[in-house]
Amino acid sequence: MQRSLTIGPLTVDPPVVLAPMAGVTNSAFRRLCRHYGAGLYVSEMVNARGLLEGGEKSWQLASFAPDESPRSLQLYGTDPVVVAEAVRRLIGEGRVDHLDFNFGCPAPKVMRHGGGAAVPTRPRLLAAIVAAAVDAADAASGGRVPVTVKMRMGLDDERLTYLEAGRIAADSGAKAVALHSRTAAQRYSGRAHWNAITALVEAVPDVPVLGNGDIWTAQDALLMMEQTGCAGVVVGRACLGRPWFFGQLADVFADRPVRPEPPLGEVTVIAAEHARLLAESVGERRAMLMMRKHLGWYLTGYAVGSVARRQLTLVASFAELDDQLAALDHSLTVDAVTAARPRGTQTGPHSVIIPDGWLDAEATAPPDALADASVSGG
Repeated sequence: MQRSLTIGPLTVDPPVVLAPMAGVTNSAFRRLCRHYGAGLYVSEMVNARGLLEGGEKSWQLASFAPDESPRSLQLYGTDPVVVAEAVRRLIGEGRVDHLDFNFGCPAPKVMRHGGGAAVPTRPRLLAAIVAAAVDAADAASGGRVPVTVKMRMGLDDERLTYLEAGRIAADSGAKAVALHSRTAAQRYSGRAHWNAITALVEAVPDVPVLGNGDIWTAQDALLMMEQTGCAGVVVGRACLGRPWFFGQLADVFADRPVRPEPPLGEVTVIAAEHARLLAESVGERRAMLMMRKHLGWYLTGYAVGSVARRQLTLVASFAELDDQLAALDHSLTVDAVTAARPRGTQTGPHSVIIPDGWLDAEATAPPDALADASVSGG
């Protein structure tokens, strides 16, 4: 089996990509994950329009630590002109080494305006956006910054778009296509349809296809590649509170015994480091607020009790965090089966709402600017 992934001039070894996740895959989390294993660690989704309008939050999301390489950023946009200008600026200022584009966001506040997973239902618009991004990236970087695309299977089981969208992305110059093998209507519920990844691999033989969905263990990554023929995997919710999961993935791709889940004592050290890395960019108070969801994920499966969990959601300083973590039973462990249970959001299925008249395959008009709202990575 192929053990490395080629995306334009980039080699990703092992062929593992961190999925962009809003409020999660910031620089602190990326650096923590990278400590355990190599791969491609993608930023939170960044709004192209927000960058051009000088939004402080957008530019903060687009920042990388000095030791991050390659610098992989997921950009979101629905207007080819806006996308192209954002790409030129990012590359012109030397900020990125790889750009991924999101066409899979299932958030209702975006899809009802024609954005996210609704874009592939307008094939000519999709082609225009991808081509604009690729042309701008090639012109600004001399081909050094590849453009890739991430999408879902379609709106719902009756309105699947992924095969045509994959071919369009490849024909427009994308260097890889990632498929979250669920529909927008599924959101994060039910089982991922790995057979759709197989179909996409067959439909776009000239570019790498990356599979996403229901990779909860390191062995799942190998199984997906064996079953579907995909060139690499995209990992999302499985690494929430488990940055060491990338070490387990590195082990399985190197044919080494997969390291076990760490005891709680080791987890507390990792969680404290996570908080301090966050504070470097957002300050102590903000870091503590952002850590609340992460602490819940870090403790998943460890029998610490409801009181300890609740107290940890109230910490407001490093001192309080250290005290609460020190009070836990550091000898607690979690078995592999429990650790591999689905974590993070599991919402869905939900009805899909798109603008009236949006399903016009010949239309090229971008959606309302409201579709560019900052949302989840899909």
